[in-house]
Amino acid sequence: MFCCPQCFDDRSIRNEWLNSDNIGICSFCGTSSESLIHPYVLKSKFEILCDAYFLDDSGQLLVEWFKADWGLFSHPKMDIANASRLLGEILDDGNIVRKKFAPIKIAGSNSSVQGWYQLKEELKHTNRFFISSKFDFNTIKKLISLLEVEVNDLSAHWYRARIQTDSEPFTKEHMLAPPAKLASHGRANPAGIPYLYIASDEETAASELRPHTGDLMTIVKLNVPRGLKLVDLRDPRKTISPFELEDISELRNTVEVLVKLGEELTRPVLRHSAAYDYVPSQFLCEFIKNCGFDGVCYRSSVGTGFNVALFKPDLANITEVMSYVTNRVTVEMVVVN
Repeated sequence: MFCCPQCFDDRSIRNEWLNSDNIGICSFCGTSSESLIHPYVLKSKFEILCDAYFLDDSGQLLVEWFKADWGLFSHPKMDIANASRLLGEILDDGNIVRKKFAPIKIAGSNSSVQGWYQLKEELKHTNRFFISSKFDFNTIKKLISLLEVEVNDLSAHWYRARIQTDSEPFTKEHMLAPPAKLASHGRANPAGIPYLYIASDEETAASELRPHTGDLMTIVKLNVPRGLKLVDLRDPRKTISPFELEDISELRNTVEVLVKLGEELTRPVLRHSAAYDYVPSQFLCEFIKNCGFDGVCYRSSVGTGFNVALFKPDLANITEVMSYVTNRVTVEMVVVN
């Protein structure tokens, strides 16, 4: 019985543990032509992860926690039964995977999340430049370093869209970030400080504009320099590997702050309240910029892809200009209680 990196979908396992010369078909997820090792090799690592949870009859199975907290066993074939079978092989204990557990709580673990909520409200409605809220910026700075990703690891090409004012597509010069004096406030940038918003695909770039049927759009393809460092806030629980840190319990209880920060950049904002609802995400992006990063990556709230806000717009280079017409716009509604 052998397992492969696809069983776990964890970057630490993929990059460091499973560089085996044994290539074949995985016994658990069925992936072929993968590096294989015996599950027992991973025992010490998973024992440390298990130590972040304690037996609790009202809790969940370990594999359920591992899936929810860290995105492990996310392969389509790694359902609860198959993941439990693999974990039992790793731990050499078929009984422990049938027991229920709960995560160990750290004293004050909710303080960072509550601190973010308090900071948000102060930034929006009380103080904008001289804040009084107590927020643990040092911990957040440490955590976002775990979310570093190079832009070229995400995509080779990027896209940006604008709704045309007439039948002629915009020129390249008008498809980059506006000059500082014309830059209005956005999800990531304050007014007067231009960032460049780019998307991972054409559809997402277009969807971000919320176009009407019949609207003409100019969409450009862009390249950005290799090696730019971004903070990836799309799915912090998945991006951060629990095997890279010693204190897994503390990480589990504080990673929720990163999840909230990612949601801040993704959640829809009403037009009439954008002037102050954007302030917390603008503050977050400036903090990330001050930490030495070149931009931030976040999920799209309207498209199937994702977006990047580049802090230095002049680094992008347009390689192609295209013109489209909006053929159809769909609306999805949910009941608000």
